[in-house]
Amino acid sequence: MSQPNDRRAVITGIGVVAPNGTSTETFWKSTQEGISVLDRVTREGCEQLPLRVAGEVRDIALDALVEERILVQTDRFTHFAMVAADLALDDGRLTRADYQDAPFAVGVVTAAGSGGGEFGQRELQRLWGQGPRFVGPYQSIAWFYAASTGQISIRGGFKGPCGVVASDEAGGLDALAHAAGAVRRGTDAVVVGAAEAPLAPYSMVCQLGYEGLSTEEDPARAYRPFTSGACGFVPAEGGAMFLVEDERTAVARGAQVRAELAGHATTFTGASRWEESREGLAHAIRGALRAARCAPEEVDVVFADALGIPDADRAEALAIADALGAHGRRVPVTAPKSGTGRAYCGAPVLDTAAAVLAMEHGLLPPTPNVFDVCHDLDVVTGTARPAELRTALVLSRGLMGSNSALVLRGAAGPPA
Repeated sequence: MSQPNDRRAVITGIGVVAPNGTSTETFWKSTQEGISVLDRVTREGCEQLPLRVAGEVRDIALDALVEERILVQTDRFTHFAMVAADLALDDGRLTRADYQDAPFAVGVVTAAGSGGGEFGQRELQRLWGQGPRFVGPYQSIAWFYAASTGQISIRGGFKGPCGVVASDEAGGLDALAHAAGAVRRGTDAVVVGAAEAPLAPYSMVCQLGYEGLSTEEDPARAYRPFTSGACGFVPAEGGAMFLVEDERTAVARGAQVRAELAGHATTFTGASRWEESREGLAHAIRGALRAARCAPEEVDVVFADALGIPDADRAEALAIADALGAHGRRVPVTAPKSGTGRAYCGAPVLDTAAAVLAMEHGLLPPTPNVFDVCHDLDVVTGTARPAELRTALVLSRGLMGSNSALVLRGAAGPPA
């Protein structure tokens, strides 16, 4: 084991469950092609709600991927996280044989913003329709923000440091920072990420209070950040999980390094104070660059938060310019989530997965449905751009006021 002050946290495995792909390969194919999968909401009970467009995960057979006993105990957001965790472990080629003699060397960290709304929906209907005797005991745990962390750790036999970041969207990046910190302090590996399932009627009614939620009925116009037609964001379900390891430990067992978690910083500026988020986000970007020992001009691409609210988009564009200086007007900026929706805590980890894949393949993915950019940014639109990418900056803000930035450094060449 390398010493704590000499340890680098690297990504060796990626698992994705997203509206545009339920594997890393299909997700990247759709992302690089700029395919938008936003569509009308099809969930039962949502027909009369003003929220008409979302990013749904439709083509996934959860009953074939998650054990039946776990399916009945847990919510859809946990099912997504468990499937993505399995994919990340397979991708990183970490098996039980690698840690059976050292189960405390592997931890789990997830982030969650909405919890188990779909499970709660069913139990509330039973409570009011049939009575309290028909409410199952698993309601007490299935809605819980930490359910995904608990189920992944139990299922995998991971007894290392475990935790959950229970916050709004920026929590997805903060979870990655927690994992990197655990690795630098001596943990060999952490399964980390976020997944959300906020499209049950109960959850959607709660979201109607968000000022920036788009109620546009045309999927092609519902989520168009950085444009004059920006009218808010659309929600989505899904997310991504990663296997984050100490670099030397990973290399020693033959794993391939895909990217380094080089630097992270976070700030808080208050709910819906978008003008103030300019300063907070710029401060987070500078902090992440300092932590990564990265100069502004070394950033090759920015994966933007891209909230789709005009004031928020303006604040983000100005924050990028404030933190990166003149380079902020030249660096390519992209927001693939405009084609899938914002999966709350799952959104920035999907951006992180896209950033790693973009660096591996030397391609800047486009921003779907966006053509008429009205900010001083070089937003990638239309088709993907070939580019040499060594360093990516991923940004995220939450509706409650969090601002986070993550610096990723790519590995040499695509994975085997």
